[in-house]
Amino acid sequence: MKRTFLLSAACCLYAGSLLAQTDTAALTRQKSELKAALQDADKKLDDRQRAWTDAQQAKQKYDTIGLGQYRYEMHALKMERKKLEINFIQQHPGYLASLDALKDVIGPIPDDILMYDRLFKGLKKTVRQSEPGSNLQKLIARYMAVRIGAQAPLFSAADTAGHPVNLSDFKGKYVLLDFWASWCGPCREENPIVVADYHRFKDKNFDILSVSLDQPGKKDAWEKAIRQDSLTWQHVSDLKYWDSAVAKLYMVRSIPQNFLIDPQGKIIAKDLRGEQLAQKLEEIFK
Repeated sequence: MKRTFLLSAACCLYAGSLLAQTDTAALTRQKSELKAALQDADKKLDDRQRAWTDAQQAKQKYDTIGLGQYRYEMHALKMERKKLEINFIQQHPGYLASLDALKDVIGPIPDDILMYDRLFKGLKKTVRQSEPGSNLQKLIARYMAVRIGAQAPLFSAADTAGHPVNLSDFKGKYVLLDFWASWCGPCREENPIVVADYHRFKDKNFDILSVSLDQPGKKDAWEKAIRQDSLTWQHVSDLKYWDSAVAKLYMVRSIPQNFLIDPQGKIIAKDLRGEQLAQKLEEIFK
């Protein structure tokens, strides 16, 4: 009897091992199919990147001539690649590799999390309920919580003097929740535009709350940047760099990034750069 039980257990272990090998082989094949589907798009991106790098290396010093065109072309190529990934996901709802494709499509700043949520729900149940599927579902849920149309998550954080500032204090106003850092070049380049918009609309029920992702021990750099850039509104930070509690709450993985919140506390716009912020505020206050 005991020997029979041991043989049965061994059979179960062997069967489980074969199943695991089968699953691994299937996933490897699926990933190969995904790679093949994106091969041409990836080559176009690599070639354009290499051409830009070679052009810069051929110059005596780095310059920005052609930078706008390069960025425009790279964006177009990335969108082309994204369409191919979405098509792969729709054609292979039973593939675990579709989860990899969807996570890549979502990226650090999703452009349409509602559509990506629908894509996820279109996958087969076995894929959605797998461990990577469950992890991706949690990620999507966190992005859904800070999408346009959602209520802005409330928080409290310390200002430069260590006093708590609550997002709820801004209720009744339009507030731009602005994520930046003293070390972030693009943020500092954007600041003069934000300053101009602030002074233009601050008397029309508009305010700004800046959240800095400055590093531990760099409070002086944070305060110096505030003074240098004439950022005369309220500022908060826990000086934890990318571990910032507020940044994590708002799924901020790249800066500069911002959220425009209405007087009722609802997110009505995101990532307003350059003239986009002024245009949106003009639309609101006209």
